[in-house]
Amino acid sequence: MKKIILAVLAFAGVSGFGGPRTVAQDPPSQSTAAAPGSNEAFTNQQFALLLKDIRSIKKQVIAANLTLTDSEATKFWPVYEQYSADFAKINDTRAALVKEYSEEYGTQTDEQADSLVRRWLDVDIAAAQLRQKYVPIFRKVLPGKKAATFFQLDRRISAMIDVQLTSQLPLMQSQD
Repeated sequence: MKKIILAVLAFAGVSGFGGPRTVAQDPPSQSTAAAPGSNEAFTNQQFALLLKDIRSIKKQVIAANLTLTDSEATKFWPVYEQYSADFAKINDTRAALVKEYSEEYGTQTDEQADSLVRRWLDVDIAAAQLRQKYVPIFRKVLPGKKAATFFQLDRRISAMIDVQLTSQLPLMQSQD
């Protein structure tokens, strides 16, 4: 349990550094395309590095809290890497939605707000469907309790990310 708490604190520190609050509350730029070396390009680069750090920390938390034999580890980590790559695609969509929200903040119409919420929920559904797809795959390489532990860790980490992200975004209604 101490390992999880330390990892959560480390994760929160990384998530808070240069996180979405800065992006979400910046006024929209006049140009839609970021020039190399511009503030927006730098922010995009920072965001990409932040996502890479989060994936690395997530892997470390799982490794620290999922006790695997050598044989299990040999089978687990390649499956995890594929799962992580598939999940990254979903998170790319989530990141694009956050970026869209931050760029349109203050100018969104009711229709845009409705579309954003629906697409955000679609991302949540895609994440749940991916987890469902991978349950039997992880179950082939891990005993039931260990596979369940992995998914518990995965959900906890995802929940922490969601809380960190959404708590830093200004509320839609605040833009009026």
